[in-house]
Amino acid sequence: MSFSQRTGWPRTLNRFSARLDELRRQRALIDLTESNPTRCGLSDAGVVSSATDAWQPEPLGSGEAHAAVARWYGRPQLADSLLLTASTSEADGFLFKLLGDPGDEVLVPHPGYPLFEPLAQLESLRAVGYPLRYDGQWRHDVPVIDSLRTSRTRALVVVSPGNPTGCRLADDEALALGRWCADHGLALIIDEVFEHPRRSLVHRAWPSLTFVLGGLSKAAGLPQLKLGWVAVLGPEALRLEALRRLEVVADTYLSVSGPVQHDADRLLARAAPFRARVEQRCAINRQTLRALLPHELLAAEAGWSAVLRVPLHPDEQARALALLELGVVVHPGHFFDFPEGAHLVVSLLPEPSVFEAGARLIASSLRG
Repeated sequence: MSFSQRTGWPRTLNRFSARLDELRRQRALIDLTESNPTRCGLSDAGVVSSATDAWQPEPLGSGEAHAAVARWYGRPQLADSLLLTASTSEADGFLFKLLGDPGDEVLVPHPGYPLFEPLAQLESLRAVGYPLRYDGQWRHDVPVIDSLRTSRTRALVVVSPGNPTGCRLADDEALALGRWCADHGLALIIDEVFEHPRRSLVHRAWPSLTFVLGGLSKAAGLPQLKLGWVAVLGPEALRLEALRRLEVVADTYLSVSGPVQHDADRLLARAAPFRARVEQRCAINRQTLRALLPHELLAAEAGWSAVLRVPLHPDEQARALALLELGVVVHPGHFFDFPEGAHLVVSLLPEPSVFEAGARLIASSLRG
């Protein structure tokens, strides 16, 4: 297992810092280096709440927020393995910084949401797509993934449930991919923003260095509050080294606000009723697709999208444009890099009567 050279900073204290720590433990000092206005009495009180007037920067995130996320998973011991970020996109960026040097590669799923490629590019890495296989269920094919591995490969990215596929990483796949990553010294990055906490892969023991990502955006429907997290799992020595390096990365940005960390417990309490509403809406709209487009609808286990497999002609772009002229907006499959065939992707979140009207126009277009 190798980490990027760019995160290999020296962590030993210099003589001044070591002595400063020593004296602070012994007596009060007049600190003329203090630049935190909340500790200098300069910030207005009560802007958000009295509990968040004083900001104490903690690179990995506050202990109370760690505890809140760990309780959400029902796994209190997870608190010591967490990194908080402003979003899962930022978390991916941090992990790419941690794992790769310029020119290195990360393997990302196709089809998939078109996010990892630009994130990798921003870190001077190359995203290499690996195809998911559909046989009535989307599957991760280890031999195919292995055929794409090179000496520059540093990590494998998995999204579970997938976006837009809705596929979950099966137990046998998780076991095989964890072993494969461990055998080849690779990290496993699992984006779980659409997953239920009880089904999370944080509950597994991983043989490889593994990062499991989540966030308020999809967990509680609060994207505007900007809180994501990373559970750092796997062999203890690798896990601790990764956390140490990520602490330096996070300390460079300090992007997570104090108020959202302070309120993490209360905000995550909104997750269960929000998830129930979303699951009900998705179930209703998926049933509409089953009734109107039974042959086109591909199977999914979760997620907020549905995938329709459509004829190759006319092509996806032309079909999506034709539907747009009818007043229906859909995503053509090439937005998500489907490895083969022609597809349309729709969101399952619209209000059911609106969704049904759009689905009927899609069905009419396909049958016409």
